Amino acid sequence: MLSIIQAAGWPIWPLIACSILALALIVERFISLKASKITPPALLDEVISVSRQGVPGQQMVEQLAQNSVLGEVLASGLKAVATTPHISEEDLRAQMESAGRAAAHKLERYLGALATIASAAPLLGLLGTVIGMIEIFGSQAGGGAVGTGNPAQLAHGISIALYNTAFGLIVAIPALIFWRYFRARVDSYLLTLELASEQFVRHLLRLRG
Repeated sequence: MLSIIQAAGWPIWPLIACSILALALIVERFISLKASKITPPALLDEVISVSRQGVPGQQMVEQLAQNSVLGEVLASGLKAVATTPHISEEDLRAQMESAGRAAAHKLERYLGALATIASAAPLLGLLGTVIGMIEIFGSQAGGGAVGTGNPAQLAHGISIALYNTAFGLIVAIPALIFWRYFRARVDSYLLTLELASEQFVRHLLRLRG
């Protein structure tokens, strides 16, 4: 591996940095986007059951907010009703929509960085290719035709060009795949949050009634 890095020259170092960052982001997103941390399956039914006779106490609402992302959204509705028992439907929906936007921002965190890496890695590989070509043509300076220059410098230029092109694609392809995977996962979670919020708003309106 070290010999490959040496053969690829300095242009490969930004790609190595991108690969490390991409790996860290992928691992972080896998951990953060677990279903148990976002939308626990039975949470909505449990909250509706507990709050059927009235708004739970503040301590229970705070525990709900810390339970998961869905818990945060549901807790925002309970807090709104507890603070203003006769809150209007528009204000209640606005309160939960604000919590939903905050949840969406949290779910989408780092996806932009991963998409940037997926886009930038091929360009960095192309930069390495161009630098390798410069090395190749530089090896011909004073030699006239291709092949009459410095063979070692020619080989080094070819190494830089090919290794950087390959490594750029090696970094970009997995980054793009995982970005699309996490994007689809986040969209699925957002739909679940939206449907759960709508159901919970109707429950709170009956509770407020």
